[in-house]
Amino acid sequence: MALKAGFLGHRFMGRAHANALARLPMFFPEAPPVDRHVLIGRDEAALEENADQLGFTTTSTDWRDAIDDIDVLYNLGPNYLHVEPSVAALEAGIHVMCEKPLAATLEGAQSMAAAAESSDAVTATAFNYRFVPAIRYAKRLVDDGELGEIHHFRGRYMQDWLVDPDAPWSWRNDEELAGSGALGDLGAHTVDLARFLLGDRAGGFERINGQLQTFVDERPTPDGDERRPVTVDDAYTAQGEFENGALATFEGSRFATGHKNDHSITIHGSDGSLRFSLERLNELEVLTGDSRGYETVMVTDPDDPYIERWWPPGHVVGWEHTFIHENFEFLTAIDEGSSYAPDFADGLAVQHVLDGIDTSDARGEWVDL
Repeated sequence: MALKAGFLGHRFMGRAHANALARLPMFFPEAPPVDRHVLIGRDEAALEENADQLGFTTTSTDWRDAIDDIDVLYNLGPNYLHVEPSVAALEAGIHVMCEKPLAATLEGAQSMAAAAESSDAVTATAFNYRFVPAIRYAKRLVDDGELGEIHHFRGRYMQDWLVDPDAPWSWRNDEELAGSGALGDLGAHTVDLARFLLGDRAGGFERINGQLQTFVDERPTPDGDERRPVTVDDAYTAQGEFENGALATFEGSRFATGHKNDHSITIHGSDGSLRFSLERLNELEVLTGDSRGYETVMVTDPDDPYIERWWPPGHVVGWEHTFIHENFEFLTAIDEGSSYAPDFADGLAVQHVLDGIDTSDARGEWVDL
């Protein structure tokens, strides 16, 4: 019997995950079948239009009513809506995938992780970049010791969609609704990749030091009739230290002119290094052994992670494929009753780091984690 899925949210992330569920039977036929059952939102007209386009059977304007009739909740709404629906679903034994960051606040993330710990349901924090084939390949290199002892991790996530001071205000500009700006929106991904890629090779974070900056203090509403204050950061920088003494540098901005979705990772070890950019997501630059320079590896061979499901060697995959891989692993864990990562505990671990950066900025000092 198919799992009945409910989506809370039907715009950007709703479309990404709905597309993933539609593609799964074609390329991952062993994945458990999923019925896109109910689409949840506030705007009835938009709901009806999007339900038809995204393949949902029914709609609902109240998540409380909807979760009584589903097996899996995809919480894809704004950050302030992550806690209550997710906790309620877990208490009812419903599996939950929630978009990142896990919550708008550390306290919210703690309550979600506690609910997950008390439930038999499978949870997922939607860090889809863990499922880029080149990132999985990089993880293999680090775990196999190809880079030796890890010394440095550098991660930056640069976008430019808010450079224009007249770009309209949205919930992402409001602290009550989003929790933070570039820090949570972009930094959550980078911190998670640091934890995922380095794992036991570096240990957890020991301490963090960060700075937040807001460049535009208010923005026009979408209808242009008024202006609203911006109460989150537009950009952040941070330095961190891992348990093994390795250093981390993080940077994220929605004011990086000329950068649309530039998520870049660099790792340096005693025996080698690697570099990755989301804008060239099929490539990994690797330096190991006696090499005098980086080799660009095209991660598109059939024995590379996930690639055997797609096209012949050299035929690249794209951003949308990360959601297909992510959903395959999540739904398989539900079907098999196995563990899944990144789960809500991973989401909480990232939230601790984000909160530490925010606290460091407020205090002007290093914060122990």
